[in-house]
Amino acid sequence: MDGGIRAWKGLVAGGPPEAGMAYFSGKERAEDLIALAWSLEEGSRRFYNAVSQSLSENRPASDLFNGLVRAEEHHEAALVGLYREVTGDTAISAIPSLLFSDAVPGEIMEGGISVVQALSWTRGREINDILDMSIALESHAYDLYIKMERALPDERAKRIFQILAGEEKVHLERMVVLLEKQHFPSTK
Repeated sequence: MDGGIRAWKGLVAGGPPEAGMAYFSGKERAEDLIALAWSLEEGSRRFYNAVSQSLSENRPASDLFNGLVRAEEHHEAALVGLYREVTGDTAISAIPSLLFSDAVPGEIMEGGISVVQALSWTRGREINDILDMSIALESHAYDLYIKMERALPDERAKRIFQILAGEEKVHLERMVVLLEKQHFPSTK
């Protein structure tokens, strides 16, 4: 990034180090954590898919967000594999909705925001603003997965979040590189 951190004009992560941990007791079963992570990934996939469709007239932007959809699908597939490993259920092909007692899978995305709210925020925004928001959401997911890995005593759960943090880091790095290299024309 030219100019270093002082030149950054995008969104920044905030809150105390324990932010995002309030929903976890540290006693969750590994399969519950996998299901939660899958649901967050599904929410992000839905968000990126809708953004891609709304930017269909801007081919470079639409292609970028389609790539993010594929990345989220990859994360979901990795989580299904981990779920199989942890539970021994080799027949499962996707994390079933039955694992969610009072929430619809994919309503909330990485960063803890609802898909509906995030999409509402994007209306009328410039593509670079949407990319900044997406980077911030991915940063929050990366941070949360690192915190979960450190906080959980269960070695299987730790491994899950190590893998997810690594996936998010690669995803985040790709987004930043694309943002730095691309100049997207105004959508207004």
